[in-house]
Amino acid sequence: MEITAGGLLEVRITPADVGKRVSVRRVEAVVSGSPEFTDTVGVLTSWDQGVLLITKKDGQSVRISESSLVAGKIVPPAPARRRGPAASFEELSRVAARAWQPLESERLGDWTLRAAAGFTRRANSVLPLGDPGIPLDEALARVTSWYAERSLPTYVQVATGAAGTQEMLGAELERRGWVNEVSAEVRIGALAPVGDVDAPAAGAVRLTRVPDEEWLGRYGKVGDPDLARRMLVEGPSVWFAALPGGRAIGRCVVDGRWAGFAAVTVDPAHRREGLATAVMAALARRALEEGASAAWLQVETDNPGALALYDGLGFATHHTYHHYRAVS
Repeated sequence: MEITAGGLLEVRITPADVGKRVSVRRVEAVVSGSPEFTDTVGVLTSWDQGVLLITKKDGQSVRISESSLVAGKIVPPAPARRRGPAASFEELSRVAARAWQPLESERLGDWTLRAAAGFTRRANSVLPLGDPGIPLDEALARVTSWYAERSLPTYVQVATGAAGTQEMLGAELERRGWVNEVSAEVRIGALAPVGDVDAPAAGAVRLTRVPDEEWLGRYGKVGDPDLARRMLVEGPSVWFAALPGGRAIGRCVVDGRWAGFAAVTVDPAHRREGLATAVMAALARRALEEGASAAWLQVETDNPGALALYDGLGFATHHTYHHYRAVS
């Protein structure tokens, strides 16, 4: 926190600092006459009528009374990763978008409207990488109308927690009553260690370019198999992995230096047998053969089993994204 020469804490931020990353300390409670403090770091997304709104890196919004502040200062962006691949938010966002391509899309300024008959939110949401070119309320009205014409709910994908992410847009959507329906971490790591994992079952993994019925059955998110196949095979270089009997599956999209893992799913009767690791190792080895060196994946924040798996394979969170839904 900011400490003056006299050793006192000082508030060094004002409403003019909205949009900047800040660190603040506030009085949370007074216990037995002594104050208890809480520190918060994030993007200052508003400061109105004596209340600050700070969006933390995981997307959580924290409301803080101005009267409770005891210290505050502007802080630089989170330091760059010192190990593993380096990547900007925009680079990763575009790579991820190519891995989940829509059936149709339309530009609105720097925003991309995406639709795919409802198959995955990622391909049925707005990717707002920049300015829509028109006032926000007008842009949101156009977006809502576009999705209504396709009988789809309206989602905007908003990211937090890295340089260049969209905390301000998320705060504006929340002010307009949009609901954050699901959050997921985007994690990155070096690819070679994944391929080097000692996973004996990896030798039994079968790799194909098209998912078969058994693969789709284990994936379990398929209402229309033809639509699912059409969507899943799209991407720069797509591979599907499966162990015999549908015990475990996975998908990998190789795109330049990046290998994107998805749909890693294990039969509940065969969990804790290292099968997810085997699938990822087999896919990583193929991606390495195609020249990839870095890996990324997306994992929902309420999936502790997957989070533990990816921790063990060396993946670290780069940023978090959130699908905000318009509430009619």
